[in-house]
Amino acid sequence: MNGSRTFSILDGINRRRILGFAAAIAIGAALPAAASDDKVVVGVVLPLSGAFADQGSHYETGMRLYQKVHGTKVADKEVELVVRDDQGPGSGDLARRLTQELILRNGANIILGYSFTPNAMSVATLLTEAKIPAIIVNAATSSITTKSDYFTRVSMTLSQVTYTLGKWAASNGIGSAYTIVSDYAPGIDAETWFTNGFTEGGGKVLGSDRTPVAATEYGPFLQRAIEAKPGAIFAFNPGGDVSIAFMKQSGERLKGTGIKLMVTGDVVDDNLLPAMGSAVQDVISAWHYQEDVDTPENKAFLEAFRADHEGAPSYRVLQGYDGMDMIYKALEETGGDVSADALMSRFKGMKLASPRGPILIEPDTRDITQNIYIRKGEFVDGKGSNNTIAVVDMVRDPAK
Repeated sequence: MNGSRTFSILDGINRRRILGFAAAIAIGAALPAAASDDKVVVGVVLPLSGAFADQGSHYETGMRLYQKVHGTKVADKEVELVVRDDQGPGSGDLARRLTQELILRNGANIILGYSFTPNAMSVATLLTEAKIPAIIVNAATSSITTKSDYFTRVSMTLSQVTYTLGKWAASNGIGSAYTIVSDYAPGIDAETWFTNGFTEGGGKVLGSDRTPVAATEYGPFLQRAIEAKPGAIFAFNPGGDVSIAFMKQSGERLKGTGIKLMVTGDVVDDNLLPAMGSAVQDVISAWHYQEDVDTPENKAFLEAFRADHEGAPSYRVLQGYDGMDMIYKALEETGGDVSADALMSRFKGMKLASPRGPILIEPDTRDITQNIYIRKGEFVDGKGSNNTIAVVDMVRDPAK
């Protein structure tokens, strides 16, 4: 009897706490663990375990690198990173819960993170209700920023990259293509906008396939593409081991066919090249960061990275680094004011001299305009590299 009554009371308390949390979010009430006046809390939501843990660690490396170079204080306030693990794609409910906890329990003033589209989409209404700004560190589906007025993005959109690649391919002697993309929102964006750019330039798409997001066997898809006899195959998949598997199989199956391979730059991320071997040879890719960008900002970024790490930094390191730069620049301009209106007004129209080149956050879309680099893969003396062959200046997301 007493045990039953105790359970009922506790259950009621828990229900009231849950409802209280929801109410606080809904009305933008004072947070239970609000940051002190001399501190800015940046809530960070990244995949830090599971199949995509490597990706999450790179973003965090970039954030920590920025603070190593620029310090942990801006506008007389200490900037604290509170990092949480959303475990990768398919964890939208977890990403939303972690974001809510960062806001309510940790007093986060701003969120930086979301590597995958489903996770970013899951928090849109929460950010709007709580009036908390969020910088998307990677998720690349174009429409994400339309889901909340408190979203901005420091990475790229798949439409921005693939439309540019399609237009470039059609104007550089490739008359036909076959597409192979992962079957989720970014893949569909990639397929749609590559096709738009390619066909607008006079190219013809002979066929297409969509693969499971975590696929590691691409033989049947590649065989269908080869039988269609296109001038090129365009492919997108989510990076990591998935991209390594795709590239190795493509390198073997396309050898001697005369079919070119074109991909988004994350498929041939510089830090993945050692595992791909000779498969990178002659692969055409388009991306928003290139290690050989010849600017003082990139030289300083590479020097700082190589002081503690070997090899080339992933573009994900860069995105984490630039996300912190956005936050610091905004805080400098607001004099440390962390109110949502103050921060969002500074993000809109913000210009940065990034290691990747110039950046503009469009004031009307809160999305990023930047250079897109067309690269060609080379494998020399047992080492793979991506080398710039063309630059398309200041590309705005064509989907907006």
